[in-house]
This record gives sequence, structure tokens and C-alpha cells, in this order.
Amino acid sequence: MKKIEATIQKNKVNIVTDSINEIVRGFTILEGNGRGLGKRQNIRSGRGTNTMIAEYNKVAIISTIVDDSIVDKVSQAIEEAVFTGENSDGIIVVSNIESVLNISSKKKNSEAL
Repeated sequence: MKKIEATIQKNKVNIVTDSINEIVRGFTILEGNGRGLGKRQNIRSGRGTNTMIAEYNKVAIISTIVDDSIVDKVSQAIEEAVFTGENSDGIIVVSNIESVLNISSKKKNSEAL
């Protein structure tokens, strides 16, 4: 089993969830602030006369746990959904998961997914 975490621009969440919805059984979305290599937003203050650069960008992390057999399929679906060629496209991290327990059904590991 693998955990896939995609950190993407917040405005791309619907595109990604639509692309992985038929592949995975569930996912979690966390929204927050982040700073990477991508261009940061210009913010206008006051009556629009002053502009400043935002310290952080609005990002979302989409997290899911999948069977090893579909890791590439899910990663590719996310990549194709958000790819623009810019630094702000985001990152996808895949990590190993030792065990999973579905609390309500008491199923473990692959059966819990």
C-alpha cells in the first residue's frame, strides 16, 4: 500500500478530484498556505493604489491511500490534471504504508481501502 499526497494550487482541487474520483475509493483534502518555487500573488491594499507580494500561496493537499497496483495510474491522473509547465504546478509524494485499519468495519490493510 502507498500513500499519495499531491500538493497543488487551491484552484485546481476540483479538476484533480474529478480525475481521480473513479480510480480511488476515497481521499482527503487539506487547504492551507505554502511557499515553493512558484510565483506568488500580487495583493492590492487600500483603495487599490498599493500592491504587495503575498508571503504564501493558497494550496491544497490531496491525500489518498491506494493499493500498489494503481499508484502509477493515480499519480499520472493527478499530473495530467494540473500540468501547465510552470513551477507552481505542485508536487506529488508517494510513501509506503505499513498497515491500515478501517475503524467502522474492522477491516485491515488492502481490505480496508
